[in-house]
Amino acid sequence: MTIERYIRLVAGSFVMISVALGYFYHPAWFLFTAFVGANLFQSAFTGWCPLITILKKCGVKPDSNSCCS
Repeated sequence: MTIERYIRLVAGSFVMISVALGYFYHPAWFLFTAFVGANLFQSAFTGWCPLITILKKCGVKPDSNSCCS
């Protein structure tokens, strides 16, 4: 898998898990959902995402026509 696919997988998983935790356990978990959304929002403008840095250090390769190279 490429960095772009991992980003979508991790962000989507975090959102779904935190929404479920907020619904079933405690509404404070919705703050984690907001954090993920804010991170996606800022990365759209800055082009920087902390997960990209982590994935590159783990050896995950970007897509050949990617902005994340």
